[in-house]
Amino acid sequence: MANSINRVVLVGNLTKDPELRHTPGGTAVCSLRLAVNSSQKDPTSGEWTDKPNFFDVTVWDRQGENCAQYLAKGRPVAVDGRLDWREWEAQDGTKRQAVQIIANNVQFLGSRQDGEGGGQAQFVPSGAQAESADFGSAGDDDIPF
Repeated sequence: MANSINRVVLVGNLTKDPELRHTPGGTAVCSLRLAVNSSQKDPTSGEWTDKPNFFDVTVWDRQGENCAQYLAKGRPVAVDGRLDWREWEAQDGTKRQAVQIIANNVQFLGSRQDGEGGGQAQFVPSGAQAESADFGSAGDDDIPF
C-alpha cells in the first residue's frame, strides 16, 4: 500500500491583513486569507477569464509572527503546506466544517510596496531544489525551432 501524500503549493495575493493570535500556552498563530486565480473558458463567449479561489492559511510559531509583522493585504506570497479538515459544533448546535491550509513554509514575494500582483521572485517549495538553467547568450536566431 502506498503512503499518503497531503501537500499543497499555492502562489497568490493576500486578501486582507494577517491576524495574529496566541494560544493559552503562548504559541503564535497567524491567519492568512489567500486569493489564487485559475483560468477558465467561458462556455458562452469562449473567452478565457480568471476565477479567484480563496484559501484560509494557518501559520504557526515564529513564522506566523513574521507573517503578521511583514505582510499586508495585497502582498504576493507562496505557501507550501498541507490540507487540514476541521469539524466543530457551532453555538446554535449545528455541525460546521472547514478546510484550511496549514503552512510549513511561507515565502514573501515581491517587495513591501507590491500590493497588487507584483513580484517576480521565484518560489521553490520546501524540500525541492531550484533548477538553474543556463542558456548562455543564445539569441532567438540560435534556437533550432
